[in-house]
Amino acid sequence: MDVIRWGILGASNFARQHMGPAIHSARGAKVQALASSSAEKAAVFADLFPGIVVHDSYDALLADPEIDAVYIPLPNHMHVEWSLKALAAGKAVLCEKPMALAADQFDSLIAARDATGSLAAEAYMVVHHPQWQRTRTLIADGAIGTLRQVTGAFTFNNQDANNIRNKAETGGGALRDIGVYPIGSTRFATGEEPISAGARNTWENGFDTVSRAALEFPSFHFNMMVSTRMAPYQEMVFHGDTGVLRLDYPFNANVHGEARLDLLRAGNETLTERWPGVNHYVLQVEAFGDSLRSGTPYPCPLEFSRGTQRAMDMIFAADPAP
Repeated sequence: MDVIRWGILGASNFARQHMGPAIHSARGAKVQALASSSAEKAAVFADLFPGIVVHDSYDALLADPEIDAVYIPLPNHMHVEWSLKALAAGKAVLCEKPMALAADQFDSLIAARDATGSLAAEAYMVVHHPQWQRTRTLIADGAIGTLRQVTGAFTFNNQDANNIRNKAETGGGALRDIGVYPIGSTRFATGEEPISAGARNTWENGFDTVSRAALEFPSFHFNMMVSTRMAPYQEMVFHGDTGVLRLDYPFNANVHGEARLDLLRAGNETLTERWPGVNHYVLQVEAFGDSLRSGTPYPCPLEFSRGTQRAMDMIFAADPAP
């Protein structure tokens, strides 16, 4: 399997703008096919990826013997269903986050992965970026001393009532769409799991537009604010007793700003590391392909994604929808 042949389920904007080009650019990967009932949307993909095969249904793509792996960018509430169908069809699966809407839904995905022997994972690109791998190393090496506090923020303003992120029935809301980033990246960087949660969510038509959460981890405290009704902003700060790590563009690196890590130490000393031009979507596709070919452990297994969903379940339980 020198080249992984990818099929994309659904002609989403995100697939067109980010993941399709990432698959096209990744080492050992090819955009082989698209499933879409929209001729207009399919034509855009055909222009971007000449020779792409277009299927008029998701089932038809899954039945295509020329497909090795499937990328799923469908609305959130469809992720589990089509991931299971893709695994049953013998395809490897990379599904957009959140891959499930509750932690226990991961159990069926893990069982199907193990039963089929196929690789399945959530498309959580953060763990593949060197700024996050470096952050994890610095914390483990004691660069900021003992970690005491983590704060995270991720916001953008989406007022489109027709957008799936603004619909409760499609699994919309701020926490599910972007809360996975501060929570998952904190778990990745520290290796710890939350033990309790407090929350104050703002609800609109059954979905959250703002989620303010406080999680207690075994050795530090975590505060987060995510919103789909505020000006675009993102930041992560890891505060220890001898230093501070700050990431200014931790989640949309090189889209809204440069991937940069600042290490602040006593005496106003600041050490800065930068990663210009690194595309974490491409790195994600390449890591998936490497694991698919060799069987080496994938950096973001379903068990990790289940842990992030468990933390989100805790936040929803602390302040549920009215």
